Amino acid sequence: MSPVRAVLFDRDGTLVHDVPYNGDPGRVRPVDGAREAVAALRARGIRTGVVTNQSGIARGLLTAADARAVNRRIDDLLGPFDVWELCPHAPDDGCACRKPRPGMILRAAGRLGADPADCVVIGDIGADIEAAHRAGARAVLVPTPVTRPTETAAAPHVAPDLTTAVRAVLDGLPEPGRSPAAGSPALGRHA
Repeated sequence: MSPVRAVLFDRDGTLVHDVPYNGDPGRVRPVDGAREAVAALRARGIRTGVVTNQSGIARGLLTAADARAVNRRIDDLLGPFDVWELCPHAPDDGCACRKPRPGMILRAAGRLGADPADCVVIGDIGADIEAAHRAGARAVLVPTPVTRPTETAAAPHVAPDLTTAVRAVLDGLPEPGRSPAAGSPALGRHA
């Protein structure tokens, strides 16, 4: 088992309550325990980042500047993250960055100087877990009401909340024993 050098979080539904296509920093509300969970990682010298699909930009529902303002508000509330990766593309754009593709995770790991195998992705849907798998990273699913039962069943590690997910990482998250099935029904959901 390799040491964890970085934890990459999904944004909406994982770090903050999901407000679809949110471009308003005033609507940002961290999930319970988010500030403490991220602080616990930083206290152990583990780098933190965010990898987030934001198709509302391609759909014309918010601007890149709106998304950056929301991200700055999250930094203000949870402490600054070491890296932010954002995919502004629509689901059918065919980009390499939109989760479940691994592009954002690979870029974030590279910017942090970490091998993807030394990273853990924490997210709330199967696309987050699939992207981690494709990048060679470990993953923890924190289900929310939008998480499908099949996504939970396919996830290599599941935690009931963000605090428990981070505790699992700090306690030495084992290598996954199984990976999400190809063609997971999660693909394409979430902004």
